[in-house]
Amino acid sequence: MAVIVAATLIGAGLIVYLVEADRIEASVQQEMEQELDEFAKLQQGVDPQTGEAWTDVDALLFTFLQRNVPDDDELLVAWVGNGPEHWFPDDELVHDPAFLEAAEPLVAQGGTTRFDSDWGKIVMTSQPVAQGETTGALLVVGYLDEDLAELQTTMRTYAVVALLCLIVVVLVAYLQSGWLLRPLRTLQQTAEEISATDLSRRIPETGNDDLTALTHTVNGMLDRLDTSFQSQRRFLDDAGHELRTPLTVISGHLELLDPHDPAEVRATRDLVLEEVDRMSRLVRDLILLTKSARPGFLTVDAVDAAALTRGVLTKATALGSRSWVIDEVAPVVVLADSQRLTQAMLQLTENAVKHTTEGDTIALGSAYGRGRLTLWVRDTGPGIPAAQRDQVFERFGRADVPHGDDGFGLGLSIVRAIVAAHGGTVRVEEADPPGALVVLDLPAPEAGHDPGHPDPPRSPAGPTRKEHPWPTS
Repeated sequence: MAVIVAATLIGAGLIVYLVEADRIEASVQQEMEQELDEFAKLQQGVDPQTGEAWTDVDALLFTFLQRNVPDDDELLVAWVGNGPEHWFPDDELVHDPAFLEAAEPLVAQGGTTRFDSDWGKIVMTSQPVAQGETTGALLVVGYLDEDLAELQTTMRTYAVVALLCLIVVVLVAYLQSGWLLRPLRTLQQTAEEISATDLSRRIPETGNDDLTALTHTVNGMLDRLDTSFQSQRRFLDDAGHELRTPLTVISGHLELLDPHDPAEVRATRDLVLEEVDRMSRLVRDLILLTKSARPGFLTVDAVDAAALTRGVLTKATALGSRSWVIDEVAPVVVLADSQRLTQAMLQLTENAVKHTTEGDTIALGSAYGRGRLTLWVRDTGPGIPAAQRDQVFERFGRADVPHGDDGFGLGLSIVRAIVAAHGGTVRVEEADPPGALVVLDLPAPEAGHDPGHPDPPRSPAGPTRKEHPWPTS
């Protein structure tokens, strides 16, 4: 800032000096030409002594000097023959060899010249005159140093003012930059304090400028990192907890196995394979839940809601002997992931089969309105108690477990993850007739209205932050 401001002030001062110096020389030259114009008028007139045309160069020049008063920075010299004859005001310059040397060529040819003398910088203009054999010239001498001295005084004042302005500007810039960069120092300190085991720290957000927008972005990144670490931690904790039991069972039976007893070997083999199969299903479900928070989890395409509903019903009838019905279907084509929605609906129908008996009704349906697609599965089973409706969607969260259910409590967690990836919600409502009613509610624009629609907004597990647009600088 100091260098830029100093260079600007110096450049401005230099330009002003050059422009004003040129203006001063032009002004002096104009005043000298005015004297020559007046001399030309006098030369065209008559001699006031005789009333006739001028015949004496000396008299012409002397009369002009009598009738004209030069400016303070001017000298009028009447050159007759080979040297100065009269001058006004009285000035020792006429005896200066530099003056005589510069004047001699101008007496015969006229013109303007500049030279340096003991009296400073001089500009001189000549108007030759001849009467018969007598020659001479009017020399108008201008002193530049006096006007230039005034300009130099002005520039010294400018230099002092410019220096004071430079100090003020640099001081204000120093204080302002410290205030503006304070959030960056806070950002640096917070980043140094954050470690892989503590991502809870956030940077204070104040103001509405570019640095505040950067703070919003960094805090959002920390939220996503925190959510990712929490998801990994939950995955490891859940996987370790659920895998511990089958591994213990397998280890215990293998330690007690009598390799010489074929029947015991076969029984142990069947048991180990069954536990390995359970572990494989658990790992697949956990991996699916982990992938649901990643980009690319959904493959969005045009989905016929009515065909999706009927297709899920056709597949679900193989899960059990129930009274399968469709409440209604939405005759609309929307943008969504058909395979993921089918997976979620089949998971709900599988849960419904587990909690109902032969003869109970399981119904599916879909509806569309105001840009949102609603899918549901209801049954006439015992239903889900109100106190457990949130718990059943947590990982390994289970309500009343029916006899013979060997699940892990991840089914409804997978359903919620799929719906959240679409930007929607899943809830349990009161059913009529009594039973369980699980509703999927998700935003799904019609395919014909926005063919280039990107993936719907995601709602991963964990805290989310409101996006703040970058302000105009």
